[in-house]
Amino acid sequence: MDKEIQAPSIEYCLLGLLGERPMHGYELHRELSRKTGLGLIWTVKQAQLYAILAKLEAEALIRAEVRVQGNRPARRVFHLSAKGEEVFDAWMGAVAARKDFRLDFLAKLYFARQGKPEAARILLSEQRRLCSSWLAEMRERGASSADRDLDALVYRFRIGQLESMLAWLDECSAYIEERA
Repeated sequence: MDKEIQAPSIEYCLLGLLGERPMHGYELHRELSRKTGLGLIWTVKQAQLYAILAKLEAEALIRAEVRVQGNRPARRVFHLSAKGEEVFDAWMGAVAARKDFRLDFLAKLYFARQGKPEAARILLSEQRRLCSSWLAEMRERGASSADRDLDALVYRFRIGQLESMLAWLDECSAYIEERA
């Protein structure tokens, strides 16, 4: 991924899943088709998934091993490479931008909460810090637009969203602490 941390988070999710264990394409698709976990965050069509896997393999982030299965067709089982692990770890360490929060942060929280409470704490703390700065920025902008009705309504809407995000991040922190 030449533009690390800027690729769609689905690519990083695939790296994360393969970091948990090697899987073939159908297993990965099944994981993302469930109505729990990453399936609540990302869905991907099977053909699209195989195209992404080919891209990740071409970039040496994953490698495939062909496994013969007797009378059944051979399967390509994908493994995370050392380079793929580095890229995934770098993505996990970067806070989600405002426009990417809905997908990136949720995906990162999925992986961080799995046996890595300290990684989840850091992720939540950094994301909370960033959201607080967005909120301060919106409040400042909103104060200067108090005389324009529509502008003021838009800023109050954005401020409300950011306040809700911060409250939700607090809920996430409580969740992580309960399970630590």
